[in-house]
Amino acid sequence: MSKRSIIHMLNPMKHNSPFDINMALDAGYDALIPYNNVELSDVAGLTQDAIFSRGPAGVKKTGMFIGGRDIGLAMDMLEAAKSAMVPPFEVSVFADPSGAFTTAAALVACVERELKKHFQQDYKDCRAVVFGGTGPVGLATAVIAALQGADTTIVDHFSLDTALQFADDARTRYGVNLRATTAASDADKARLLSNADVVFCTAKAGIQVLNASVLGDALQLKVAGDVNAVSPLGIEGIELMDNGAPLKFTSQSTNAVGIGALAVGNVKYKLQQALLRETLESEKPVYLDFRNAFEGARQLA
Repeated sequence: MSKRSIIHMLNPMKHNSPFDINMALDAGYDALIPYNNVELSDVAGLTQDAIFSRGPAGVKKTGMFIGGRDIGLAMDMLEAAKSAMVPPFEVSVFADPSGAFTTAAALVACVERELKKHFQQDYKDCRAVVFGGTGPVGLATAVIAALQGADTTIVDHFSLDTALQFADDARTRYGVNLRATTAASDADKARLLSNADVVFCTAKAGIQVLNASVLGDALQLKVAGDVNAVSPLGIEGIELMDNGAPLKFTSQSTNAVGIGALAVGNVKYKLQQALLRETLESEKPVYLDFRNAFEGARQLA
């Protein structure tokens, strides 16, 4: 009898994401097994239970998915799973906590496309500001942009100490230098926008971060991307389906353009599907994180 394909979904939180479960099933897996409240110390044992029970043929139809909300922990769990493999007993592992890696990759790739299309520029020599930069999507966005050469600032709404802590962790883990600041008032936001080339808005859903008045100070802004799909949207004037549309409320001399949440989401959806299918169909084990996600997003965008 032919073995069924199985994906084991490890999550350090109380619940696995229904979004991820739906995506894995639609990607072609026959069975999805969720594990909740998984600790880092559990990963090696769970991995070896998964690989040794199916034989060399069965492991080719077995995958692992790592969720949660903490991107640093997800990377540690990915490395723990990889280290627990015993060739030829190896399975593919894909980390995408809270969809942060695929969402961030799609956002950065869409903005990069518009930078090249309208301004003949890439991220090198660009100043990028990430509002909501201490959340999982925001931090992943900042790391990807910085790795592409952007001078990147992460913004926490409340706490400078929190922003500095996340920037320090990014430097240690990923070798990128992020600036860190806080911006609770419109004056703070206007100051950050005054010399920004790129803005990423990754704050909580349903919160308007940048209003028309603040955008009026964005005198050299080129591209702004927003991943908030719940009204009010994160950046005033950007519509959900905008995909390089002129950005309202900025100086016309900047020719700035905007990218809305559903335009980003379209790339993110296709990207997550493609990466899940890769874990199922690859002849050799693959270990996928935000770097692989960005490579794929560039092709899709």
